[in-house]
Amino acid sequence: MTAYAIAHIRPESMNEDVLRYIEEIQATMDPFQGRFLVHGREVEVKEGSWPGTVVMIGFPDLEGARAWYASPAYQALIPLRADHIAGDIILVDGVPADYDASKTAAALREAAGL
Repeated sequence: MTAYAIAHIRPESMNEDVLRYIEEIQATMDPFQGRFLVHGREVEVKEGSWPGTVVMIGFPDLEGARAWYASPAYQALIPLRADHIAGDIILVDGVPADYDASKTAAALREAAGL
């Protein structure tokens, strides 16, 4: 099942470290079959607030996403980003192709006794 690395970043300025991070990140993802789905795009906020941009990387599974994040190659790059850009990063499993939200609602309803 596809898994995702999602970052909500709030860049303030561009510098050599950030540019090096951007230049080198793809090579850290390749061994884990990671690919950018969204990269630094401005968001269209419909509810609430969302300062900054979003990055979303897809991996074949959560194990691959975890292995990429923990890899020595990516760990070496993290300070280039983290020292200059505030942000939040999560790893999350996707849902299967046949996912049906109404079935989830029914299970939640039953569990809650509603």
